[in-house]
Amino acid sequence: QVQFVESGGGLVQPGGSLRLSCVTSGSRLGSDTMGWYRQAPGKQRELVASVTVSSRTNYADSVKGRFTISRSTAKNTLYLQMNSLKPEDTAVYYCNNFNLPGPWGRGTQVTVSS
Repeated sequence: QVQFVESGGGLVQPGGSLRLSCVTSGSRLGSDTMGWYRQAPGKQRELVASVTVSSRTNYADSVKGRFTISRSTAKNTLYLQMNSLKPEDTAVYYCNNFNLPGPWGRGTQVTVSS
């Protein structure tokens, strides 16, 4: 059964950093493109970063240069390093397979505010 458990969110001031983690099981972490998504209040869920099996990364324009996606197949974990955070990054963050999404986890709340 595919499962995702996200963690690492919190309240941070503008310009601060957070590192999100997503522990997966049954998700084919090592054999599929993985993505980090976010959903802000009143908005649709959007893809912010993805990493392929060959470790090729892609980022939404809004986070390019500030976020870094990575993964550890040994730990079945996907990471998102977020630097220079802005208030508009406030959202619930989720991870999932990109090509064949499984059930969504509960996500982790990121709030950027002074």
